[in-house]
Amino acid sequence: MRKIYLSLLAVCAVLTIQAQDYSNAAAQATRLQALTKAYPQLTNLRSLTKTIGGKDIWLLTIGSGKTESKPAIAVIGGVEGNHLMGTELAIGFAEQLLKASGTDSIKALLNKTTYYVFPNMSPDAMEQYFAKLKYERTGNAKETDDDRDGKLNEDEVDDLDNNGKITWMRVESPIGDYKLHPDDPRVLVKADITKGEKGKYLLLQEGMDNDKDGKLNEDGAGGIALNKNLTFNQRIFTAGAGDFPVSENESRALLDFLYDAFNVYAVVSFGSNNNLSYAVSYNPQAANQRIPAGWLEQDVKANSVVSDLYNKATNLKEAPRTAPAGGDVLSWGYFHYGRLSFSTPGWWVPKAKPDTTKKEKAFSVEDATANYLRWASQQGINSFTDWKALQHPDYPGQTVEVGGVDPFAMLNPPYKFTVEAVKKHTDFLVKLAALQPEIDLMNVQVEKLGNGLTRVTVEVVNKGVLNTHSKIGERSYFVKKLKVGLNLTGKQEVVGGKKIQLFNSLEGGTSQKISWLVKGTGKASIEAGCPTGGTKIIDLNF
Repeated sequence: MRKIYLSLLAVCAVLTIQAQDYSNAAAQATRLQALTKAYPQLTNLRSLTKTIGGKDIWLLTIGSGKTESKPAIAVIGGVEGNHLMGTELAIGFAEQLLKASGTDSIKALLNKTTYYVFPNMSPDAMEQYFAKLKYERTGNAKETDDDRDGKLNEDEVDDLDNNGKITWMRVESPIGDYKLHPDDPRVLVKADITKGEKGKYLLLQEGMDNDKDGKLNEDGAGGIALNKNLTFNQRIFTAGAGDFPVSENESRALLDFLYDAFNVYAVVSFGSNNNLSYAVSYNPQAANQRIPAGWLEQDVKANSVVSDLYNKATNLKEAPRTAPAGGDVLSWGYFHYGRLSFSTPGWWVPKAKPDTTKKEKAFSVEDATANYLRWASQQGINSFTDWKALQHPDYPGQTVEVGGVDPFAMLNPPYKFTVEAVKKHTDFLVKLAALQPEIDLMNVQVEKLGNGLTRVTVEVVNKGVLNTHSKIGERSYFVKKLKVGLNLTGKQEVVGGKKIQLFNSLEGGTSQKISWLVKGTGKASIEAGCPTGGTKIIDLNF
């Protein structure tokens, strides 16, 4: 009775926390610890490392029994520190899944699938959302020399209007390349010189040139960003990328764990990249390079299947199109980890329709900020700081105004919007597991041939939709292949066929027929499997 009471208290604690705003690092830890107390048989929580800022990088393993021996999905939140929505989707998924773990369907799911949930890979950067001075950053707490002048963090942001948040500056200038939006003067849009348009403003982040090098805020706090620090196509000289790949505690901890997790067949990360709303396209030239730079054709087809599943499960429309910039989780997961790798922001600003009751018209110039402000107004959201003129020492005699959309607002909706998003993405992650590769043995035949010989024949079947390995994974010696073996006893001997056979990827819904010729009698067994597809054993007696 006491155990039941404590479990109920833990569940209540989780639900109480869920009802609040976005969680800081401490609150996230509390939510995760509450899950392990409420569901001790299905969860394991551990800190993989601490960031340079002293924050834990948590891993929550969800599953029943020997989780390491079942096909797994890695779910990664917080790949970008200004994207709190991604962290909420990861933790919210864990909470929703475990809340439903008493149902027959989720019990069956967790009996054959493991989820490795990395709730927040950028806790140092995320904490800026909760700080006294709020501004967007993606890098951790490491001090860096982004402008390569031999000094660290000497040109940080400056709150010029003392409102506790860093927004934007518009500076009237004859060399400006921005103009006022024709339908919303709060918004600046790029002047189109091909149409003879002339800009009037410079658009800059709020701040000052503290180190007098002619640039604003180019060397501030916010060191190395996880989503720029991984190994595929890392841009070393890009601010936030790091001097070499996987230079940070958090990126090393993530890769160290996953490279040992041979059972992971898919990686799902929540960040700005998106190959779930729109599947990647097949580029033969890039895919067929000696070192592939594009998705292989069969993996493109798998991405398309999963993309269709995502769009049906979430019913999200008009997603922004993005391309990985290098060093990111999405690209690393596919090209270097050799798994099917997927990414989505999980939420984006919906396309706002004109409110005819307010005599609004369709925008003559499409712009993300203008669309956001119209949508926010329709939702009753106030996240715009009115432009305010001030004297700026770096622009003497020029008109300088500070204002604009608040930090974090266009990436992260008010918290109430996360509830529905978490439900939709939990549904997707559950349905994704239903596509996973699953090895089975069928049509076993044992034929006595005389002279003490027996022919054993079996079909190794992949009952899942997805291949046992990605095609890119076949090229990696690190990915475990499909292994099929005939285990003998006593004086039995295989005289025809290989006792143990290794195969590359077995496509979903296909089979591989295998035969052995065995001399002798007694008990034996056939064992087939791989970490990403599970293992099946059938006992024989001949």
